[in-house]
Amino acid sequence: MAPKANAKPVKKAAPKAKVTKAPVKAVESKKEPTEKSTGLVVSVLGVDGKAAGHVTLPAELFGVKVNKAILAQAVRVYLANQRAGSASTKTRGEVEGSTRKIYKQKGTGRARHGGIRAPIFVGGGVTFGPKPHDFTLNMSKSMRHVALASALSEKQANHDIIVVDGFEALEPKTKLVAAALGAAGAVGGTILFAVPKEAVNLRKAARNIAKLDILRATDLHPYAVLTHAKLVITKTALDEAKHNFIK
Repeated sequence: MAPKANAKPVKKAAPKAKVTKAPVKAVESKKEPTEKSTGLVVSVLGVDGKAAGHVTLPAELFGVKVNKAILAQAVRVYLANQRAGSASTKTRGEVEGSTRKIYKQKGTGRARHGGIRAPIFVGGGVTFGPKPHDFTLNMSKSMRHVALASALSEKQANHDIIVVDGFEALEPKTKLVAAALGAAGAVGGTILFAVPKEAVNLRKAARNIAKLDILRATDLHPYAVLTHAKLVITKTALDEAKHNFIK
């Protein structure tokens, strides 16, 4: 058949332009914070106050997020457990005195009274007074660990922890220990000195220093850490704390 005269020529589709994809940039992996960047590597000071090396503080004790709620609970439990609960008063039935009616019920113009031992009279019983009571509170072992780690981590974040070495070898004299602590920067405010369990002579030499409290490293607790301006701990005591509090 012959083509129609009015037929329009068919236009060919233009070739598609090639789309070049931009090269994908490699995503830089974020480096995990090192112990040095998080402030867990601290200098160890000698008895002369000069740096004698470095030590890495365990992150399980000195690098955790501070849990203020558990810290407050630990302080409450500690203070409650310090109470002897031995306060005691006598009621009107326990005080010494006569039980007779002090004057007749009517006709005197005075108030009605039945006995001289009533709380309203001097020497009478006490109303709702304290009686021996057990104030002991308990806290789980895991919560105690979190509280202590929070207290130590807060101290480390504020740069209030000083690690020292060589104190056990000092002659057991208060004057020498006080001079060594001053050289290490343990001045200005109350100081908590954590020492090894076997350092008996060091505890005896340091116990008479003003504004200084001594604890064995295994006996550290949140209240003691929080209520002192600085924590001074020997290198040996730090190792003892690691083995005692980190399982």
